[in-house]
Amino acid sequence: MRRRPRRLFVLVMRLLLWALCAASFLLIFSTYNPYLLVPNRTVAIVLLSFTIVYVLMENVYGGLDIGTRKSRSIIFSMALVALFSDLAAHLFLCIMDYTVIHGGRFVYERPVLLVAVLTVQIALITGVTYLGNGIYFSFRRPQRCVMLVRRGDEYAEWLSKIEHFRKQYDITSVCCTDDDDVLRRIDEAEAVFIYNLSESERAGFVEYCYQRRKDLYYSMEMTDVILLGGKQLYFDDAAVIYAAAEKMSVEEQIIKRASDIVLSLVGLVIASPVLLAAAAAIKLEDGGDVFYRQSRATIGGRTFSIIKFRSMRPEVGGIHRSVIDDDDRITRVGRVLRKYRIDELPQLVNVLRGDMSLVGPRPEMLENVEKYTEALPQFVYRERAKAGMTGLAQVYGRYNTTPKDKLILDLLYIEHFSIWLDLKLILRTALVLLTPERSTEAFHTDRKKAPRRKRERDGGAAI
Repeated sequence: MRRRPRRLFVLVMRLLLWALCAASFLLIFSTYNPYLLVPNRTVAIVLLSFTIVYVLMENVYGGLDIGTRKSRSIIFSMALVALFSDLAAHLFLCIMDYTVIHGGRFVYERPVLLVAVLTVQIALITGVTYLGNGIYFSFRRPQRCVMLVRRGDEYAEWLSKIEHFRKQYDITSVCCTDDDDVLRRIDEAEAVFIYNLSESERAGFVEYCYQRRKDLYYSMEMTDVILLGGKQLYFDDAAVIYAAAEKMSVEEQIIKRASDIVLSLVGLVIASPVLLAAAAAIKLEDGGDVFYRQSRATIGGRTFSIIKFRSMRPEVGGIHRSVIDDDDRITRVGRVLRKYRIDELPQLVNVLRGDMSLVGPRPEMLENVEKYTEALPQFVYRERAKAGMTGLAQVYGRYNTTPKDKLILDLLYIEHFSIWLDLKLILRTALVLLTPERSTEAFHTDRKKAPRRKRERDGGAAI
């Protein structure tokens, strides 16, 4: 399937799913509002509100990314898109009925029908997603890819990440940048992955791939993050990149702090039943302390005492070590709390006090900061923003994400900060809670875990 027909197919499937979701809302609610089946002002406003929220939430959660993401991930994302769209459309339907049906009295009409609507929509989303991915990959074979690495580098973990998407990419060979046949390998491939090369090392390969019209993927370095956060400026006929040293204006700082206060207060009120249940479960299990406090690093290298629900046995030593697979320090209640991130809810108090923000770099243990900075001096750059409960590293990373990848994700947030990005990350956190197995994966006891399909160069020893 060529690129243009492929994009057209994805667009058609996205429009089809939107039409099915909107139609299911109108049809189910028409069981008590028959006028929703004929063109009128109420139908237009309800449909418009549904569509606006649908498009916005697609932008937040990724939408129907057929051919790009796995079906399960798409289904979770689109379920949240449908939920928010339904809530908005239902609210406007109730507002329109305020005068038409209820004579000036606002009534939140038949919320139980929202459950029926969402159930039908999830079934439709599941069907369209599997159908779309099935058709897409039946016509599109995986891209033939070559991976370029520096001789002696350990690349197995990065390769294993790519192999999770084997329907999209087929790494046919891995070769070193100083191999005699490296350019021939690039010519034979459709796409090129470049791993862990500095800007100067990869510059020639990037230009060669551009000349040969090869798709290119490369791991990011510090300078990439800085330049991506810059703006294009023109001095007469000279184009330049402007990378500002300060990313947040005074107005943005005020809005961010005000939203932290309001949302943390609202969050504490809404989550109060969960907080009380978690506290009781911890106390009943072993009679120990409910909360656990630990020093963490934040903006400017300052430290604060983070508040979490205790998820480990109090008598176990080494409590300041990062969690590993099958960690015997974690209690039975603690495993549930950690799996669904409930142990982090008390941090809303930290946000309210100003120790943290709702969105920002992950607050690291001081022991980890010292260890990571020793191996990666740039790790201190994360301290240019206040630590957050959620953020790019928390949403897209894992508990066991490497220090360099954590740094890149946190710097991408710092360099691309906006109020809209904060809102997107807060909303995307809901998706993380729906897929807890991935985000809470602990450090492996053996960090050199081999990928499922071991790649060797020319049938000989691995690079």
